[in-house]
Amino acid sequence: MENNTTTKFHYAFHVKDLNDTRSFYMDILGCKEGRSTEKWIDFNFFGHQLSAHLGEVKELDWSGEVDGKKVPLPHFGAIIDLKDFMEITTKMRTAGKQFVIEPYIRYQGKPSAQWTMFVLDPSGNPLEFKSFLNNEEIFK
Repeated sequence: MENNTTTKFHYAFHVKDLNDTRSFYMDILGCKEGRSTEKWIDFNFFGHQLSAHLGEVKELDWSGEVDGKKVPLPHFGAIIDLKDFMEITTKMRTAGKQFVIEPYIRYQGKPSAQWTMFVLDPSGNPLEFKSFLNNEEIFK
């Protein structure tokens, strides 16, 4: 099967509170709201569909490691351009939100150099954002 750049992913996950979720994903991450009910919200997450459903959020497993730093598994996120990456960084800081891992450049000086950061949404769901200095290196 050939990869199709127009293919979108859908990810459904649990959240504790829809209003806090709506505020974080829209005000901090810049997502647009799609369909919603009193029990779930769809977001346009950088061109993909996220569905945040009220429910029990699982305890995090901190068994992942990035550059010697513990990271939660599972996590999801997006590979975004540097402008969006820096905008999210600024919005997180302005809103007084904590980073699991502060924004920094991984693999500095190498072809696969990338900005990365880990954050938690208001329900404790972990997200990773990346911005590659050379997008041709994403899958190498």
